[in-house]
Amino acid sequence: MDQKTEFVLKALNTDNFRRLCRDYGISAKTGYKWKERFMAQGLGGLNEESRRPQSSPEALSEEETCAIIRLKARHPHWGPAKLREIYARNHGAEATASLSSFKRVLERAGMVAKRAVRVVRGPGERLNSGRRAQAPNEVWSVDFKGWWHDAHNKRCEPLTVRDEHSRYILEIQRMDSAATEPVWACFERLFERHGLPQAIRSDNGSPFASVRGVLGLSKLSARWTALGIGLERSRPGCPQDNGAHERMHRDMSLELQRSPQGWSQAALETWKEEFNHQRPHQALGMKTPSEIYTQSARRYPGLPEDLEYAGMAQTRRINTGGCLVWNRRDIFVSTAIAHWSVGLQPTAHGLWDLYFANLLLGQIEPSTFSFIRAASGSNEAENRASSANLNP
Repeated sequence: MDQKTEFVLKALNTDNFRRLCRDYGISAKTGYKWKERFMAQGLGGLNEESRRPQSSPEALSEEETCAIIRLKARHPHWGPAKLREIYARNHGAEATASLSSFKRVLERAGMVAKRAVRVVRGPGERLNSGRRAQAPNEVWSVDFKGWWHDAHNKRCEPLTVRDEHSRYILEIQRMDSAATEPVWACFERLFERHGLPQAIRSDNGSPFASVRGVLGLSKLSARWTALGIGLERSRPGCPQDNGAHERMHRDMSLELQRSPQGWSQAALETWKEEFNHQRPHQALGMKTPSEIYTQSARRYPGLPEDLEYAGMAQTRRINTGGCLVWNRRDIFVSTAIAHWSVGLQPTAHGLWDLYFANLLLGQIEPSTFSFIRAASGSNEAENRASSANLNP
């Protein structure tokens, strides 16, 4: 700054301006610029000026900026991509700012939180959570969203069911308990409304599965099997195997905390409507779940009274105690399939394969009147196959 001041003072009285510029190691253009600023603004004109443009042809108007902030205020847990998609639907794609502009507005307004990144250290941490649905109704996932006590100190558990491929939430229902019959009533309504899925994915908890039952069958999952629905279960203690469903639960918890209706059924229905019909999803090409989901072609015929087995050597009924009667002796199989018929097929080793619907449950050993359970995972092919030999 001292050198600039010295230069401009000498420039006012020099007879050779260009030589003066060379003495100070600057170009004539820079010298004339400094001299003009000094003449117009005094010593203050010699300070460095910002090179930032005074204006930008792509700058957002105040109205656009406020509209983006209002959208974020209404949907505080949505990211810039979802907000931009909603803005474009309301105002047109041509009139919508870029994604980077949305991010910049939200960052300046302090409305964007840094997201923690999970580090995967190696192949050993990668999860194999089963097949991924390629079309609607290939896989439905089901779970309970924990439980809490409402304002009347009543325990409530929301049952949630979603279509894996489209993310469409089929049901969010407050439940007083996780007993089999109320949950089955919910599924019957879903089957009547949407048809049957190819498979249902759940955890290993009641009423979806039984840790002591053969192949984990519970009374509820036995009914699903009788309808020709495949069973998929996450690994014990690994909720990440059903991670997309868990993520949906997290979003629901965060957003319903702000609802004046709390966890009422009305609040759950409102949230489900927004999730299905308004919220765009990046994994769906910024479409909403309702734009992807379609009803199943497999209509619900009602729960069969019993099962018939084409091509089986014998058919026996499991009694109330879960036993198969063999030569007047009870052989315990499972109470989950009590009152259902099972199919029996002899093997070359003197044993009898025992089937429930399209599941091989194990083998009967007549000499010892015992039941040998099938190994876990041995039914993968049967469970995913069509029920060609099953006639409800």
